[in-house]
Amino acid sequence: MINSNLLCADQDPMGAAISDYFKYGKADCLRVFSSLFDEDEIPVKELFRSEKQMSLLERTALKMATGRILDVGAGSGCHSLALQKAGKEVYAIDISPLSVETMRQRGVNNVALTNLFDERFIDSYDTILMLMNGSGIIGKLENLPEFFRKMKLLLRPEGCILMDSSDLSYLFEEEDGSILIDLAGNYYGEIDFQMQYKNIKGDSFDWLYIDFQTLSLYSAENGFKAELIKEGNHYDYLVRLSLQV
Repeated sequence: MINSNLLCADQDPMGAAISDYFKYGKADCLRVFSSLFDEDEIPVKELFRSEKQMSLLERTALKMATGRILDVGAGSGCHSLALQKAGKEVYAIDISPLSVETMRQRGVNNVALTNLFDERFIDSYDTILMLMNGSGIIGKLENLPEFFRKMKLLLRPEGCILMDSSDLSYLFEEEDGSILIDLAGNYYGEIDFQMQYKNIKGDSFDWLYIDFQTLSLYSAENGFKAELIKEGNHYDYLVRLSLQV
C-alpha cells in the first residue's frame, strides 16, 4: 500500500536539512541508510541548484512541462522556481512541513503540505512532474496500479506525467557483462531507505527504481503509454506517461 501520510517536523530529516541550508547557507551531513547499501549522504547544497546546474533530464522535463503543472515532492522548490521564472503555472506539493515552509519563504507562489496519494487530494493538471527519481514515491511494483489510478484522477485528458527513474540492474553485472539477478526475490529496484540529519532520524521508507521496460509493461496494463524521452549518463532516464486513447 502506498504511503499517504505527512511527516512530522521532528521526524523530517531532509526538511530540517533544507531549512538549515536556506537559513544559514550551510547544513550538516544528511545521512542515508539502507539494508542493501553502505551508508551514503545527500549533499544538501545540490537540493538548491539553479536550472543551469540541473541535469539534462531535469532541464528537458522543465521545458516539456506545459499548462497547469503539479510539482510532486518539490523539496526546496528548485524546479517550481525555475518553472515560475519561465512564466509557467506550477503548484508544488510535499509531505515535509519544513520543506513547504522553506518553499514559501523562497517565493514559490503555490505550495501545499500534501501527500499525492491522500484520497482527499483531487485536482486537475496538464503536467505532473516527478523528478529526482520521481518513481521513488511509488515504493514497490505492487503499488503501480494504485499509482496509475491516482494519475487518472489528476490528469486532464491530454495531460502527461514527466518522471525520471534509474535501472539498477548494473549493480548486478558480472565481470563477463552478464546480469545476475535473483528472479525469485523481490524486484531489484525496490529499496528501503532511512535518513538522519543531526539527531533527527526519520522512519524507514520504501523507494522504487524501475527499469523502462518494466514501467512500460505496467503502464500498458493500466491504460497508459510510456515514451522514453531521454537517457542520462548513469542508467537514468526520463519518461513521458500519457493516457492511452
